[in-house]
Amino acid sequence: MPRITLCLSEFQASAGQSSGQERYPSDEDGDSPVVRVKKRTPMACQFCRGRKLKCDGRQTCANCQRRNIPCVYTPV
Repeated sequence: MPRITLCLSEFQASAGQSSGQERYPSDEDGDSPVVRVKKRTPMACQFCRGRKLKCDGRQTCANCQRRNIPCVYTPV
């Protein structure tokens, strides 16, 4: 059976990145693809939410620390 090789962009498009999972091609031995679940931060701070940035969820997130602004989390 011939092996099919996909370039990275074709693979990402066919894997459906919107599902919250990253899929990687199978190993050399023919096992099924490895599925890794992305970790989500439970809540983003106000600054990251407003700018639609990736918030790391720490007490003072990296984005706020870099800009030297207060990092505020409000319950939804």
